[in-house]
Amino acid sequence: SFFEITPKMTVLDLFSGGGYYSEILSGVVGSQGTVLSHNNEAYLAFVNAEVTSRYGDDRLPNVRQLTAEANALKLEPSSIDAVLAVLTWHDFYYVDPANNWPEIDTVKVVEALCSGVKPGGVLGIVDHVAAAGSDPWDSGQNLHRIDPDRIRADLEGSCFAFEAESNVLRNPDDDHGKSMGDPSVRGQTDRVVYRFRRN
Repeated sequence: SFFEITPKMTVLDLFSGGGYYSEILSGVVGSQGTVLSHNNEAYLAFVNAEVTSRYGDDRLPNVRQLTAEANALKLEPSSIDAVLAVLTWHDFYYVDPANNWPEIDTVKVVEALCSGVKPGGVLGIVDHVAAAGSDPWDSGQNLHRIDPDRIRADLEGSCFAFEAESNVLRNPDDDHGKSMGDPSVRGQTDRVVYRFRRN
């Protein structure tokens, strides 16, 4: 509800991984809505079994898989009502050529989203919080986290204006110094939840 997702919408799940959130969105937008479940080749290789199970036998008929490298993402102009990037914005600062993950041009991705999202549409971002002022290339690569100010800086001057923040996933007990996958914090990281609005 914070991201204002409603029936009949077309929603892009950016870097959807195994499709956990795509399936949730599928139920929200309903049979007259569409979910674009995006992945790149590296993500697909990692979650192939989960994707096959989730989308096999047409069990989510309103979900369409979209495979594209981030720098080559192309969307139909003004075709999308909302975009969700859940626990993935930090991946814009992750590079792993050996596993087919090239450096991402954040400006190019934001431009693609600006083209695809309708005026008034929502960009919702949820991510693991890194320490304030931390280098995004360090925190993204090694901790799979991002400083919330970096997210806002990435979108400053673009078609998306910051609108609201929810504290529903904040955890003051997380010291931001461990990888999000560390057993002591996995599933309990401090998370920022932002809503931006397409001008």
